[in-house]
Amino acid sequence: MDFNQISFRVRYGETDQMGVVYHGNYAQYLEMGRVEWLRALGFSYKKMEEEGVMLPVISLQINFKKSAVYDDLIRVVTILKKRPSVKIEFDYKIYNEADEILIEAHTVLAFINKTTKRPMKCPEAILEKIKL
Repeated sequence: MDFNQISFRVRYGETDQMGVVYHGNYAQYLEMGRVEWLRALGFSYKKMEEEGVMLPVISLQINFKKSAVYDDLIRVVTILKKRPSVKIEFDYKIYNEADEILIEAHTVLAFINKTTKRPMKCPEAILEKIKL
């Protein structure tokens, strides 16, 4: 599986005084996309952490195209960029109901051993599920 998508409505608390989604909330939307991408593979962040694997974001880039507003139904498309090694990279697009692109984004995360705090290779179980 190289991509996944989720949809949800923008909540009032995610907007600023102008009624648009506060820019900082998009990072959380990307996280929601990654978590569900991983879940669709049969894994969870929680289980990975229990097994000693951490996955911090080491790079985040967002290009804002159009604003989302309260109660918009938005769709987050999460795409695995390439086969992971010590790092895993995702591209994202977030769309509104009119299928207009709101943002394009890219993240890089590193697999980190929870005990040693050192980089590690992507768990083999995840690599077996990825078709790239």
